[in-house]
Amino acid sequence: MGAETPSYRGFRFPAEIISHCVWLYHRFALSFRDVEEMMLQRGVTVSHETVRQWCRTFGQTYANGLRRRRARPGDKWHLDEVFVKINGKTHYLWRAVDQHGTSWTFWSPPGATPTPRPGSSANCSPT
Repeated sequence: MGAETPSYRGFRFPAEIISHCVWLYHRFALSFRDVEEMMLQRGVTVSHETVRQWCRTFGQTYANGLRRRRARPGDKWHLDEVFVKINGKTHYLWRAVDQHGTSWTFWSPPGATPTPRPGSSANCSPT
């Protein structure tokens, strides 16, 4: 999918309503029924299934845009580390927080050397 804007041609609702529903779903991690209820409060009757179809059709474009606008990690970090015992096995856990409040949690399984890799979902997760 490129940087082109999505085509809303052939849809019953105007582009503003479709884009607002998809934006609400992706930006605030709402359920389809929550988006349906919010639109109903604004006087727009749309079913949760329609919101689901819109999110399936246009969602990736919006998600990519939101991801692009996410704040980049800063250059100053504060680090907190701890050893955690889970089921009798010691795990190494640490959290790094930058000056903007972006935080990352790293962990290593028992017996492994803690190696934080910010791109890896196996042992690192943004929080």
